[in-house]
This record gives sequence, C-alpha cells and structure tokens, in this order.
Amino acid sequence: MANGAAEAVSKRLFESADIVCRLGAISGNRVFLNNYPIDNPRTVLNPSILVSGEEIRLYLRVIIGYYMYVSGIAETTVPLEDVLNRNISENTYSATLSVYPSTSYDLWGTEDPRVFQIKDKVILTYCGRTINYFNPALRQERTVPMLAVKEPNEPSHGWEKKAFFRLPSRWRGHVISDKDSFLVESEGQLFLFHRPHLDDEGHYLLVSRISQKFEELIQNGVKEIQVSDPVQILWPAKFEEKIGWATPPIRLRPKEYVVLIHAVGREMKAYKVMAVQLEFDQEISVKAVTPRYIMVPQTPYEVFGDRPHTIFPCGVSCYQDDKYLISYGAADHFAAIGEFNLNDLLAELDKGRIF
Repeated sequence: MANGAAEAVSKRLFESADIVCRLGAISGNRVFLNNYPIDNPRTVLNPSILVSGEEIRLYLRVIIGYYMYVSGIAETTVPLEDVLNRNISENTYSATLSVYPSTSYDLWGTEDPRVFQIKDKVILTYCGRTINYFNPALRQERTVPMLAVKEPNEPSHGWEKKAFFRLPSRWRGHVISDKDSFLVESEGQLFLFHRPHLDDEGHYLLVSRISQKFEELIQNGVKEIQVSDPVQILWPAKFEEKIGWATPPIRLRPKEYVVLIHAVGREMKAYKVMAVQLEFDQEISVKAVTPRYIMVPQTPYEVFGDRPHTIFPCGVSCYQDDKYLISYGAADHFAAIGEFNLNDLLAELDKGRIF
C-alpha cells in the first residue's frame, strides 16, 4: 500500500467542482478512414492526445461494428485552432487505422490508447483483448496491457508492438483482466500503472516496477514482461464501485506527478474524474488527492450515448504555459476534448493535502 493511501481515501467527498471547459466532441461519421474499405467508423471514443506546435494528434479508439465490439486505434491530426475555436464538432477529419488486432494478445481488440513520450520515442499503451476474451470456460487474463513504439516523425502506420505485461506468477491465476495502463520513467526506473480485475471481484489501482531498462523494453519482437512489487495506490470510496487510471501523468518536478483517475459510482454507475499527486522516492507516496470530483458528466454528449453518464479520459497534454487539453470518451460514443488550468487542479489537490 502506498504511503498516505488510507488518509487520501478518508478525504474523499461525494461532491464535485468541475474545472474543465468543454471544447467539443467528434462523432464517428466525421472521421474518414483513409486506409480501410469502410469510410466511417460506427463510433470513435476514448482518445489520447499529443500537442505538437499548432497541431494536435488524436489517437482514437474506433469501432467498425457492434456485433463483437472489436476495436482498432486510428490516428488523426487536428489543427489546434479547430479545438480552441470549438469547431471540432462540425469539421471532418481524415484518420489512419494504425494499431489493430494482430497477435493472440490483442486478437479481439486494441482498446483505450494512452500516448506519451519517453526519451525520444512516442509510446502507446493500450488494452489488448486476448484470444481468451470470449472463451466462457476460461475467465483468466482476458485483457492484458500492451506496448507499441514509434519514432516521432514516423508515419501513422509506423507503430511496432513491443511487449505485453503480466503480474507475478503467484497472482496470474487470479487475474481476470488488466486495463488502464501506461508507463512512467522516474530517475531511470520504469513503472507500470495498471488496474487488474481479480477473481475476488476487486479492481486494484496499482503501480508496479519493471526491471528492464527502457532500451531493453523496446527491442524487437513482442515479448512478455513480468512486473514486480505491485503497490496499491488507492481504493474506491464508500460511494464508488471501482476506480481506474485515466491519463498518463503531468510531471510537476523530478519524482512528483499528478495523475487523473476515473471513478464509477455505486448508484448511477456514472464515470467521474478525480486526481492524485504522487511522489516516487524509496517508496511511493500519495501526497494529495482531490476530495471532490474535478470533472463530471454534464453535456448532452456525455450524458446520452452507448453508455450514459460516462467520462473516460485517456490523454492530457500541455499546449500553453499552465493550460492543458484533456481528451476523453463521452458516453462511449464520442471523442471529446476539454481544457483546464493546472493551477485550478493544484488548488483542488491542496484541499486534500496529506504530505
């Protein structure tokens, strides 16, 4: 258990102070797939985001058909001006199907991308629906965290799958699924943020160590990486059913990060967003938590869709000083973008300060 975890849970309140300004949402019929025989996906959702100058790269989870709900990941470029002027809901964008099922570890779908950078590489982690996903006789490792890498200037189809991650062998027989993953490198040590669902029906918000160096991790071939020393960072408040990692972190200073978390309520099953401030030293510490939710469903495209009252962030990126864009799935049917100021987020964290 992380230092300060119990204190953080005790500070949680069933209240909200929404700090995110909504900028619009993209629907599937406004995305044109330029390398696939079907022009438009049925649905786009759960996007990740990277801001590069005056352009935004969005990484969309795309659904072609609802029969098996199999997902791919498509990359599109959006002018930053389109977002800030709130024109993304009206415009149409060309996208390239970039990462899709190709191994036994992601045969039934590549879901919920998280994109970030480590050293000079662009990193994509995603949830792979394994070959076991629809097997009723095998309720084990139905999903695994997966890693793909490309060079910053590589084209959209330049992703190479490098690894999938598993818990230590003593846990493995109890893992039903493992989702919501991304990597953090702190002082040369790699950590995997992930959220296993175990056969006790618990969903565990974990950070685990990776013994390999980053350069080893991205060598050729899809390899199994066993993580170690899993630490539980937080658990649901009494009014929540489960929680999971949302976006890759915002780095405040060496060893300190702010990470967004999604939480599912017990009563309405609504997805809302909170945040924690973490410090990586000899041990992992929860330095602060937002007592109130900082983002809750409110617009029509967040409240009404394939899964009502759902906000599912997968990306966050700074575009100017302390201004950040957050990309998220809305009602499991749209790829949406919002904006927030880091100072507003830090002010909410100060209200739940532990260390």
